[in-house]
Amino acid sequence: MAVVRSLLSLVSPAGSGGRLSILVFHRVLALPDPLFPGEVDAVMFNRICGWLAEWFRVLPLDQAVRHLRAGSLPARALAITFDDGYADNHLVALPILQRHGLCATFYIATGFLDGGRMWNDTVIESVRRCTRPVLDLTALQLDGLQQLPLATGDQRRAAISALIARIKYLPVAERLQKVGALAELSGAFLPEDLMMTSGQVKAMHQAGMLIGAHTVSHPILARLDAASARLEIEQSRQTLEGLTGARVSQFAYPNGVPGRDFSEQTTAVVRELGFEGAVTTGWGAARGSTDCLQLPRFSPWDRTRLRFAARMARNLWAS
Repeated sequence: MAVVRSLLSLVSPAGSGGRLSILVFHRVLALPDPLFPGEVDAVMFNRICGWLAEWFRVLPLDQAVRHLRAGSLPARALAITFDDGYADNHLVALPILQRHGLCATFYIATGFLDGGRMWNDTVIESVRRCTRPVLDLTALQLDGLQQLPLATGDQRRAAISALIARIKYLPVAERLQKVGALAELSGAFLPEDLMMTSGQVKAMHQAGMLIGAHTVSHPILARLDAASARLEIEQSRQTLEGLTGARVSQFAYPNGVPGRDFSEQTTAVVRELGFEGAVTTGWGAARGSTDCLQLPRFSPWDRTRLRFAARMARNLWAS
């Protein structure tokens, strides 16, 4: 649609005044999830990719960062990113990206490869698969969370939201202890194939996708000292470079809210390690003046063509 491209070119011009949109995804489900109907599925992602290919100049993020630094971005520059390393990124998202001739960057939390499961997915699947109408969590000693009703989808969503909010900022060891106990209390059989295998990461790289680091265990980096943060980041990169045989120049802060989930100290560590770009989950679009180690990202949730375009333009205009 020429009108949309013209509008986007006005708010995202070429050259030194350019702005870089970076979209963030996590999963692309093969089929809609009744528990989370708003999650992106294959049909919706295919639609989004069609819009992006038509309206934007989609770049690999490493190239986009170099253009941003040099003041040479093309008009309507955009990069696509995925966090965490879910298996559906390879099984579902990759073929759709290839169909549209698009590249994306996949940030991998390496500690969960080959059968691991992120703590939040343990929470989600424990609640989803629990067959009891009420989940008794008294033994977990989580203030305000003792008896969680699970009779309806709304109650399960509310339980998941409350548990994740209560557990997210616990120290890593305590967080793991709590979610392990939750899994036992739920009595549910939990999946072990949610995350990519090492072979799938290699295949993503061989398919022309960019692989970025995302720590080993997905901690809240602001809660770690500099040495511990450095170890998490450096080991993640070393594992990925060993798998792909290529330099890993891009990083994503876990959770990624500036000032809450990572700090100036964290960014200093990322800088010392020589990363060329690092992305946050702070909303906006990057300008030439933006620190390339604190790049904002955006997640438009609109499901119709014109609303999606309008929100993308609004995000660029406000940045």
